Amino acid sequence: MRLAMIGLGRMGANIARRLMRGGHEIVAYDRDAKAVETLASEGATGAVSLEDVVAKLDGPRIFWVMLPAGGPTEDTIAELRRIASSGDIIIDGGNTFYKDDIRRAKTCLESGIRYVDVGTSGGVWGLERGYCMMIGGDKAVVDGLDPIFDTLAPGYGSIPRTEGRDAPDDRAERGYIHAGPAGAGHFVKMVHNGIEYGLMQAYAEGFDILKGKASETLPEEERFTIDLPDVAEVWRRGSVISSWLLDLCAIGLVKDHHLDHYSGRVADSGEGHWTIEAAMEEAVPANVLSAALFARYRSRVESTFGDKLLSAMRFGFGGHVEMPQ
Repeated sequence: MRLAMIGLGRMGANIARRLMRGGHEIVAYDRDAKAVETLASEGATGAVSLEDVVAKLDGPRIFWVMLPAGGPTEDTIAELRRIASSGDIIIDGGNTFYKDDIRRAKTCLESGIRYVDVGTSGGVWGLERGYCMMIGGDKAVVDGLDPIFDTLAPGYGSIPRTEGRDAPDDRAERGYIHAGPAGAGHFVKMVHNGIEYGLMQAYAEGFDILKGKASETLPEEERFTIDLPDVAEVWRRGSVISSWLLDLCAIGLVKDHHLDHYSGRVADSGEGHWTIEAAMEEAVPANVLSAALFARYRSRVESTFGDKLLSAMRFGFGGHVEMPQ
């Protein structure tokens, strides 16, 4: 298929690359001309403006927007809505608030433009590993885009099939789902990120406790100097708490046992906050997730070793940098 990738940051550029590897044609646009030039040198068709993007696609056009949530995405989709034609499709693959998707889908439909939201997980590793995707939008439109999602998804890989699962639709097993109408994709991804906060916080606190066992405040006979890289490594192998996040802990710790490279000022993308808002709207207790979010706020005042490990994990999966001092 032929589509535009608008926004060539860490995620957008690699999504475009994976699609090109799968035989799709990409029209690439970013305000950074060098980013466009780089992707064009790899086989994409470069564009110098959104109007140029429209001109280089035949209808019905597909625009994949991969920009930061808020103003950049809002402004770009508004401009696309102005210059696109009826029947065109706008895909928002960034970390958008799901209620914004619901609103945008309605305004797009007034112009005959179809809107799809894609919660995209995979970070900087997605080019090789594939992307887990949670998709919202009209079923017929989403089904028509299936070749794109199938190319981006990880596929079956080496993960054993879930015992007893015999669903006729195997997309979930291949790494993507149609979650429901517009907004549903980003809603599921929002909760995914809220859970991610909690898992990361649990690892961070656990390793902080292990490190603290050498503290001189403890009786001498109760002090242990634990090799944290070894603990992370052994837990990766056969432990019930093994995960990709633990893999990233192991990578971060083996590179720098004390994580001195990190300040421990942990940022948040906003999705943890939105998840807690949803929990309050639904009257669902979310003790772990809310505590994990507030721990990130606290890290910007006084950080711990665990906060440094959080930063190392965030850098590991998404290339996220810490907040400035």
